[in-house]
Amino acid sequence: MPPGPAIPVPPEDAVDRRGASRREVLRVERGEASMDHDWLADEVPVQVSVNGQAFAVMMATPMDLEDFAWGFAASEGLLAEGAQIDDIHVREHFEGITLDIVADASARAQGERPMPGRSGCGICGSRLLEDVVRQPEPVKGGPIIDDGAIERALGMLRERQPMNIVSGAVHAAAWANEQGEISLVREDVGRHNALDKLTGAMARMSVDVSRGFAVVTSRASYEMVTKSASARIAILVAISAPTALAVQLAKSCEVTLVGFARPGRHVVYSGGQRVRRTQPRSR
Repeated sequence: MPPGPAIPVPPEDAVDRRGASRREVLRVERGEASMDHDWLADEVPVQVSVNGQAFAVMMATPMDLEDFAWGFAASEGLLAEGAQIDDIHVREHFEGITLDIVADASARAQGERPMPGRSGCGICGSRLLEDVVRQPEPVKGGPIIDDGAIERALGMLRERQPMNIVSGAVHAAAWANEQGEISLVREDVGRHNALDKLTGAMARMSVDVSRGFAVVTSRASYEMVTKSASARIAILVAISAPTALAVQLAKSCEVTLVGFARPGRHVVYSGGQRVRRTQPRSR
């Protein structure tokens, strides 16, 4: 894809730089070296627990962590059906951050992850095959959108990623309505974490998932489809390619999967009945 117009970086005092750290660097341009500084995306170990029972350690950007806890608990099946989250305790330690989900008595963690999860990995700590490839219930209903909605969402998303503008190192997951107007964006060094943060924020805000679609700035791996289906999101739009397993899972879960979403084009891999094609302009 040809690069879009450059988005100017706002002055330092006008940017929310949570989740980023300033570091001194040696910058070399056209053979000339000079000392400068860069803003780098933070990446820290985040332990997720339910009522004190540790489940997993994920590498994540330390912002919007309550949203992450909500989304991660739902997408990974940490709570029994019908269990309610009462509170989330966020505690910072020298080694990292702990998120303890406080839930009612019916809550239970579904096993453990003995290994840490990397920021780019959604299954690094899974021990069993059935934990890796989970089959969410089919997603029924959902909106019908057109090409213009996808285009509009892509255009709006470029300017709604402050962390990426600062560091160039994070993914974003966004929620758009049926017209493609983005209302919610979450960022993280991990694409799975960004989507968990988005779905967690949507759950906390009681967003109607039947009235819009999700857009992610990453490839569409099967984990991304699984998390979308678990959140009952009917349409997932990704700017990069899907995997074969992601397409297979999207079809079985009745999720509309759109990949290679770029200005002027996209590819529908499953659930095409939810994407209405705009009539081409007559010449």
